[in-house]
Amino acid sequence: MSIYPLKQPLFFASLLLAVVCFFSACSKKSPYPTSTKYNDSTFTGVDTTGGLDTIASFNAPTGIAVDAAGNIYVADYGNNEIRKITPDGIVTTIAGNGNQGSINGPGNLATFNGPTSVTVDVQGNVYVADSNNDQIRKISAADGTVSTLAGSDSTGLKNGVDTAAYFFSPNGVAADAQGNVYVADAGNNAIRMVIPTGLTTTIAGNINPGSANGPATTATFNNPAGLAVDASGNIYVADMLNNLIRKISNGNVSTLAGHDTAATINGPDTLAAFYFPNSVAVDKSGNVYVTEYVTDLIRKIAPDGTVSTFAGNGMSGQADSTGTAASFNGPSGVAVDVAGNLYIADTFNNVIRKITPAGMVSTIAGSGLTGSRNGKALSLRKGKALFVAHKARPNNFILFNILAKKKPVPYYLRRN
Repeated sequence: MSIYPLKQPLFFASLLLAVVCFFSACSKKSPYPTSTKYNDSTFTGVDTTGGLDTIASFNAPTGIAVDAAGNIYVADYGNNEIRKITPDGIVTTIAGNGNQGSINGPGNLATFNGPTSVTVDVQGNVYVADSNNDQIRKISAADGTVSTLAGSDSTGLKNGVDTAAYFFSPNGVAADAQGNVYVADAGNNAIRMVIPTGLTTTIAGNINPGSANGPATTATFNNPAGLAVDASGNIYVADMLNNLIRKISNGNVSTLAGHDTAATINGPDTLAAFYFPNSVAVDKSGNVYVTEYVTDLIRKIAPDGTVSTFAGNGMSGQADSTGTAASFNGPSGVAVDVAGNLYIADTFNNVIRKITPAGMVSTIAGSGLTGSRNGKALSLRKGKALFVAHKARPNNFILFNILAKKKPVPYYLRRN
């Protein structure tokens, strides 16, 4: 069943009650990062490269991308920074200084406000969905300078060049081989495209929520949270509030997998079900991978449409193991490299995970402590991250954000 804007007071009250009940039913508490730097008596939050046992730290990483050379880029949401992990295991901050803002300029002087997703083009330029600024930012491969590719300080759905375009909480970005950047414009229920010259157009969906398939100009989405593009130019969308994975191909929108049920059900395409999918990635063989932030699972859609659980046991944790024996805590972003390895922004564990094509899960960066420390991805002496005990925290981060100011608010909550 698609959710459309309804004016019936009773239904609206029931809808709000259902959302509240969802939050209260979660076994964990509120996840929303409230500060951009973590400070206590033992950790200052100041970046340092330190010694061999100085393990890097993150603060609610939510987006991830990997380039052809194996460099990993992370949208470090809680720190308002973009981080980089080199193939030899060194973590640095390439843009952002921890302060909230929208300042352009050299990487260490630039500011972001709630970066949720990153992508990298074939030239090595990095693009950021700067969600709370309603902008798409660019980090130049040439010198690390940050600029605004598209969007302004106004919220809305407007096409145009550069800052003449408007977005509403863009949550996902993906670049194709031609340098076009696709945007999951969550608050507008639309998929946008920004070409290299900065012109923004709406290529699918409109401001009305729904799950209608068909021509892109009439198809509808409901809070699209993430997207990916394959080598043929097909776009895959995590249509979060519809619990669907959608596909845009040759100007037509279809449902790749899922139906109108919020659940974890494996099986053939539209008989399977997802539980608020929030990020997608596609490999060169056509397998589509989906993160479910709420259920702590990584799902897989095979080229024949069969949906399975690729990794995660559904329980919040940080166990490195194989397939469904492993555990995650709020996996938010997913990326795939040329060898078919997956990289996961494991938000509430404050770490970056890797999953091999065989399903082996490992932790490749982050101490597990909340912070913005640069240095070694992992301890060389211990050979692993410094795992720490976490207080119980929720997996309703994204849905929580839907109700927060300047986050993707569904049409029926913000425009009645």
